[in-house]
Amino acid sequence: MAQIRPFQGICPREGMAEQIAALPYDVYSRAEAKAEVADKPHSFLRIDRAETQFGDDTDTYAPEVYQRAHDLLWDMVKDGSFQKDEQPCYYIYELTMDGRTQTGLVACASVDDYLDGTIARHENTRADKEEDRIRHVDACDAQTGPIFLAYRADAAVRECLEKGKEQKVMFDFVSPDGIRHRGWRIDDPALIKRITDAFAAIPRLYIADGHHRAASAVKVSLRRREADKDRADGKREYDYFLSVLFADGELRILDYNRVVRDLNGRTPEAFLEELSAVCEIREHLENVHTCEGGVCRFEQANTPFRPARKGQMGMYLNGVWYELDFCERVKSGDPVEGLDVSILQREVLGPILGIGDPKTDRRISFVGGIRGLEELQRRADACGGVAFAMYPTSMEELFAVADRHLLMPPKSTWFEPKLRSGLFIHALR
Repeated sequence: MAQIRPFQGICPREGMAEQIAALPYDVYSRAEAKAEVADKPHSFLRIDRAETQFGDDTDTYAPEVYQRAHDLLWDMVKDGSFQKDEQPCYYIYELTMDGRTQTGLVACASVDDYLDGTIARHENTRADKEEDRIRHVDACDAQTGPIFLAYRADAAVRECLEKGKEQKVMFDFVSPDGIRHRGWRIDDPALIKRITDAFAAIPRLYIADGHHRAASAVKVSLRRREADKDRADGKREYDYFLSVLFADGELRILDYNRVVRDLNGRTPEAFLEELSAVCEIREHLENVHTCEGGVCRFEQANTPFRPARKGQMGMYLNGVWYELDFCERVKSGDPVEGLDVSILQREVLGPILGIGDPKTDRRISFVGGIRGLEELQRRADACGGVAFAMYPTSMEELFAVADRHLLMPPKSTWFEPKLRSGLFIHALR
């Protein structure tokens, strides 16, 4: 059963949450991160991506970068920008996007639950990205980015969250992307116990987003356990990791798309010929309304294609958008092999385009659906390669994979809205 516990949160001082809150570190390139913090002196992205405080010639992974992250964080605690609660609390984090609201419980989840599979994973991780966050957590002596966990909806938990929202609001603001963020503190011992007991009856939690942050937090914990000679007196803060837990029915998964920089030595015509062996290919044409000289008419035009169902993909190649429908013979009832991202990798990216390991191959990049199909087109045009627009993985597919202790290919899910970093911090001491 799931073990969660309250913690002494380090949170923005009243009135500062909007200035501090930042999107997760991994949605930005280095140049984008530097531009984002240029006129935002309190943005938490300065801490999450401390290389933004150095010149472009400084290595992103240099020791002084991680030390700067530590200094920036704890200087903000010292000057009162962040304040640490005096007693362990739970927190509520509510996000509203496009009129759709999801409510999460901010808590610390158990490293042991991760190790024994009570917290289930569904994606592989990359060692280089893990090492970056390991060094960041270790240097800061704190977990600064929450892991996004999901659970199957539970009436007892829902009642507790509704009760928690009766408290005074900690923060309430709308971020530049139009998402409303609200937070509450739960410090009532009776309600804290009810929440802890409710989750103790939930058999499994699932990592929705933040696999690298979770893996890094666990590895920091294991290293500290090995070095800690006084563990006999009980659990340590590093035995738990910062999480926000959401009921499955409230979550929204967007497409996670692919761009390959070249055609592996093939011409566009040769590539299409090979591709036709595994899927039906149609140029995507739509009726477009045009008016010129007072005359209005409908004309067919090639336009971006967003797939409408599982087994269907969009493809942008050499200035043209196509609809792809994979043949029945390449589909599978296996929870992993039947995923659209798996079919694409198995039938196209590997054998035709030569992408053997998408975790490490620098010829492939991944684009979250929130960036739109136009971003896929822009990137493919810039490199002369090919882009694939995916149909989103479902929560049911995610649970089916995780429940069987299997793993999806990397970058199989993109959740929106993204949790903001800097609203809740968990110190490791």
